[in-house]
Parts: sequence; structure tokens; C-alpha cells
Amino acid sequence: MSPLLQLRGVSKAFGGAIALREIDFTLGSGEIHGLVGENGAGKSTLMKIIAGVHTSYGGVMELDGRPVQFASPADALAAGIGMVHQELSAVRTLTIAENVFLGVQPLNRFGLVDWPAMISGARLLLDGLGIDVDPRASMGSISLGTQQLVELARVLFSGARIIILDEPTSALSPPETQRLFAVLRRLREEGRSLIFISHFLDDVLDICDRVTVFRNGGKVADADTAEIDKSWLIHQMIGHTHGELEESYTNALYLDSKPDAAVILHAEALSLDAAFHDVSFDVRAGEVLGIYGYLGSGQLDLARSLFGKQPLKRGRVSVDGRLVKLSSTAKARAAGLAFVPESRRSMLFAEEPVFKNMTISILQRIGRLLLHPTAERGIAQNHIASLHIRPPVTDRPLGALSGGNQQKVALARWLTHLPRVLMLSEPTRGMDVGAKEDVVHIVRGLKAQGIGILVVSTEPETVLSMADRILVMKKGRVVHEFAGEAISKDRLLAAA
Repeated sequence: MSPLLQLRGVSKAFGGAIALREIDFTLGSGEIHGLVGENGAGKSTLMKIIAGVHTSYGGVMELDGRPVQFASPADALAAGIGMVHQELSAVRTLTIAENVFLGVQPLNRFGLVDWPAMISGARLLLDGLGIDVDPRASMGSISLGTQQLVELARVLFSGARIIILDEPTSALSPPETQRLFAVLRRLREEGRSLIFISHFLDDVLDICDRVTVFRNGGKVADADTAEIDKSWLIHQMIGHTHGELEESYTNALYLDSKPDAAVILHAEALSLDAAFHDVSFDVRAGEVLGIYGYLGSGQLDLARSLFGKQPLKRGRVSVDGRLVKLSSTAKARAAGLAFVPESRRSMLFAEEPVFKNMTISILQRIGRLLLHPTAERGIAQNHIASLHIRPPVTDRPLGALSGGNQQKVALARWLTHLPRVLMLSEPTRGMDVGAKEDVVHIVRGLKAQGIGILVVSTEPETVLSMADRILVMKKGRVVHEFAGEAISKDRLLAAA
């Protein structure tokens, strides 16, 4: 029997960067096909080609044995291919029924929305998926897991035969995950085909019939899940055996935790809705605590909450033994906390000169009533020299610098008056090797000055290169701690 979907020799580049190289991929009818690989391996790029998001690429895509090339996601959907993205497109202020019929609401003979037909139609579709909710309720009133199922219902309502699910279990509790899997198995029995992208390898092995592994923009392996295990997947993803990793990394990656150092930040039973639950840890003076997990594990939300961007629902935080309430970023700063988010754009101003980006958070300390550009430039020049920012020009627009140098500017913002705890979210994302090394050296220098540093990341290399101790988060909870021992990348991946 010929495959439902087949790609041959598919390649994609963004500028000079190769995202996909000569990919062959096959999806059969009534199959759940897993897609795994590290961040940047090429999984999402391939799926966006299939779903019509990326319209220019090399190679051939065939659907039902006929060549196709979609001009848009709507074009792909019309051909029977729908995608449920990790960042849900649901409109929380609308009803569940409105979300199911988003953009295709049934109309009555007067050209108005036929509300009874829409509500009954949504109820019928949701009942068929085992989703027991009132279609008249607002989308924002239901759990994230149920929202995920409603989004799936919307794609199914479109008539999609091929459904792409991007990290569908990242924010789900175990019962919600099993409920989703029951729905996916039912769809498979109906003859629908699904592509399941996930970092959670246990979930892939549980629900998928077959799995394809990507590494560095290329397809490196595929196999029936009945014939493989988690260890095989990890080895294929990172390209080394366990022994080779231990041999090459043991000396460089011994975790030298500091159990006797003074506790600067104490977090106890922190929780935030569905993002994370009962998370407790200490950050000690002169220590880098790494918190690692796959995308959606909760560590990025945790860092934002500690800086007051997402106020905590439950839990206690102490800094230097004093209980603090982190209800705003101003209170977090006053408590001695600093935060560099994963998105540089959210805290930097590309059109403004480098020196203004460095000093904006300390203007009140320089002069309460008047700006002092000379003093600002002097501070910036010191940071440019110490952090090796290139080009070393204070008045150059920030947007003209490379991503790595922009990250150094973001760090410099907190270095004139050192915080007690510096929190870094994805501090080396998108950088070249040289820039990453520079950031690692900066972090080590701050650690030597006694600052407590919290590094949260979805990239194992980032925490392995910086951390003295590592916590692993999975689906909102801390599931493992590595301290005072040798650690390898495959052990870290296995724990997640």
C-alpha cells in the first residue's frame, strides 16, 4: 500500500543557515508517527513545510501519491493537513463552541451566527472525543489540557486526515496526557494519521507506532517503537554512546556543589497554576544552580515568577533569610533579584545606543533629576572592555550588534550594582560557540564574586557548561537533582 504522505530530499535554508538537509519522511494511513530530536534539530521546520507555513523549499512532497506544494496553512488544511501548535491559538475570552468553529461559524438564513446549531454541533464533536464540557463556557475557564483537546477538536472539525501535534503533552498532567492518548488512539482506529512531535521520550514510546530521529537538520534514524527503548532514542539524538560521552565529559563536567556555602535564596513549595507545582530549592553564595527540562517543563515560568512577572499562587521565597513577596518586578529588584529573560527583545531597545541599554535600570542612581550621558558612557565603556563587547562603541545602535554581544549588553545592565541573585533564562540561545564561551566566562566571574546564580534552560549544553548543581524538571515538578558527581549529557536527558 502506498504511503499517505511522503517527502523526498526535502531541504530548507534560512539565509545561509541550513535547517534541513535532504530529508526523506513517510507517513502511513492510520499511523501515529513520532518525531524527536534536540532543539534546533529541524523537526518543527519540516512540520511547518508539511502544514504550509514554510512555502519555499527543495525536494518533493507527495500526498496520496501526487506532488503537492502548499501556498499557505489554509491551503494545507484544505488538502486535509492540520496542525495543533504548542502555543495554542485558542481565544480564551470566547466560548468553547466559538473556538471549535473559529472562522467557520454556521449562519442562519438571515446571515447571522446560528448559535443553537454551533452549540449543538460543538457538543456533538466534543462528546465524540470524550470531552465533557459545556460548549457555552468560556475557553479560559477550562484547564490547559482540556483546551488542548478543544484545539484538536477544531482541527478535526476541519476534516483533517493528517494531524500534526507539536509538544502536545508539555503542559499536561499525567491523567490529562492519558486522556489525550485515548483520543489519539481512537483517531488512529478511524484511519487518521498523526505526527507527534515531543521531547518527552516516554510519551513517544507510549503512543507512537513509529519514530523518526533528527539531528543537526538531518534524519539519522527511524524505527518501530516496539523494537527500541529510551536509551536507543537518546543515543540517536546526541550521536554518541554512553561510554563515549562519559569518556569525553567526565573530567570537564564534574558538578562541584557547595553544600556549606550560605543560602542566599530559599524557595519553598512554589506553585503557579498548571506551570509548576511544589518546587523547592536553595541558591547558595558563589554557586550556579542549573534548572533543566524540556520545553514546557516549567523552569522558564519559574524564573519569570521569581522576578515578579507571573505572581506565584503558592509558596514562600526568602532572600538572605528575609521573607519577600515577589508580586512585581519592582519588589523583586528591591529584594536583590535580577533577571535576564530568554527573549532579549523584551528588555533591550534595538534602536537605542549601547550605553543607554546598559544604564537604563540605574538612571536614578546616576542622577535623580537630570540625565548624565557622560557618566552613562563611562559606565558602558567599562562594561564593554570587561565583557569584550564587539564592536567596542558606546553610541552604536544595539540592533547593529550580533546576538551574542546583545546578550552581553543585557548582562551588563545588572553589573554596575551587583544583585544578590542573578537569574538567567536561556542565556546562550542562538549564539555561536565563541559567544557562548564568553557568556560562560562572565557567569563564572560573577560566581567568583559570591553572587548566587540561577540558570534555567531547555538546552542541556547550557546547564552542563555553567552549573555546579542541576535540578531536572518534568511537567512542572522537580524530578531529579545532580550534585557532587560526574554528569553526562545522556544522563541529563534520561532524567528529563
